[in-house]
Amino acid sequence: MGTYSIKLTLVVLLASVVLTRPSHAVTGYVHVEFLKAGLIVGAGFGRGVLTYHGRDYRFKISGLSLGLTAGASTTRLDGRASHLHQLSDFAGTYSAVGLGGAWVAGAGGVRLKNDKGVTITLQGNRVGLEVAANLTGISIAFEQPVN
Repeated sequence: MGTYSIKLTLVVLLASVVLTRPSHAVTGYVHVEFLKAGLIVGAGFGRGVLTYHGRDYRFKISGLSLGLTAGASTTRLDGRASHLHQLSDFAGTYSAVGLGGAWVAGAGGVRLKNDKGVTITLQGNRVGLEVAANLTGISIAFEQPVN
C-alpha cells in the first residue's frame, strides 16, 4: 500500500468520525399487564413500567381494537421501547397490528408506533380464551407527571 493510499484511508476515517453524529435515542425496557375483552370490537386496559435511564416510570395503558377479536384474556408482555429521545416521547397514542391467541394459555406479540417515532415491541403470555388479529389504537399516559 502506497503513502497516498494510507493518507487517503486516514482522511476517510477521520472524516467519518467527525461527520458521524451520535444518536441521542435511547432504548427503554417495558413490562405491561393488560386485560382485554371483546367481540369484533375489543377494549382493554392495563398498567406497565418503563425502565428508562435506570429509573422506573409507571404508566396506564388503554385501547380499542377492530378486526377479529373474540373472547377475553389477561396478557403479560415484556419488550423494548426504541427511539426515545426524551422521556416525554413515550406517552401518547400508538397504532399497532397484533396477532395472538389463548385457549387457557397462549402467546402474543405486538409492535406499537407513535407519531414521535417511538416503537414498542412486546411479546408475552396470555391467559384466557381469545383469538385476535386486528388493528389497534392504544393510549399510554404516565401515572404521575414526569419532569
